[in-house]
Amino acid sequence: MDRELPTDCEKPSLISNLRELGTPLEFLKFPFMTPALATAPRGDGRKIVLLPGFTAPEFSMQPLALYLRYLGYEASTWGLGVNGGDVDPLTQEFGQNIAQMARQDDAPVTLIGWSLGGVIARETARLFGESVREVITMGTPLIGGPKYTAVGDLYAMKEGLDLDEFEHEVHARNSVGLPQPLTVIYSKSDGVVGWQAARDVYNPHAKNIVVRSTHFALGTNATVWKVVANTLAGKAPV
Repeated sequence: MDRELPTDCEKPSLISNLRELGTPLEFLKFPFMTPALATAPRGDGRKIVLLPGFTAPEFSMQPLALYLRYLGYEASTWGLGVNGGDVDPLTQEFGQNIAQMARQDDAPVTLIGWSLGGVIARETARLFGESVREVITMGTPLIGGPKYTAVGDLYAMKEGLDLDEFEHEVHARNSVGLPQPLTVIYSKSDGVVGWQAARDVYNPHAKNIVVRSTHFALGTNATVWKVVANTLAGKAPV
């Protein structure tokens, strides 16, 4: 039986939008989390590639990449510069790069995507399945595409989308399911992506993990880093 389209999603509230102005305050939590981050499980050297969000520069993923290198992973950013939002062509280009990387190392690659970068990571896992080991997303609009985001209307104008029609297309893609391990990090304080839409309701094995963070701080949030480190090591996420 086909899964019904989720109907409980909403755009972030105005209050949530305004909370994004407090993003700099998120960094004040780092000193309190430093001991936990420093003693996180060590990595096994596997390759990890990190994807930025919509209109975000590649540099936005560097802090997390550096932390993962500290833990012992071979972490790098995606190599395609600013994420311009053209999901299908970017997925094809990125997926081919990941497939080549996987062939060279004879091992699949772990993908970590922030916001729209997570959409591309999951689409890469769907289309280049043998090349992807695991996917972790942070504040990614999984349900409805851009419909339940604060920038949905602007994105629809840029891409020439009908948001209602595209929601059904995204639903059909999601309904196929993904076999790889999936960790889905979301925040009810997210002022860009409606938190209901950032959960994975399609894959029973997906781990949905709620954190407290603004959208723009997710990639540099100490709690998120701890969740990522534990997940990669096969430990309980929190």
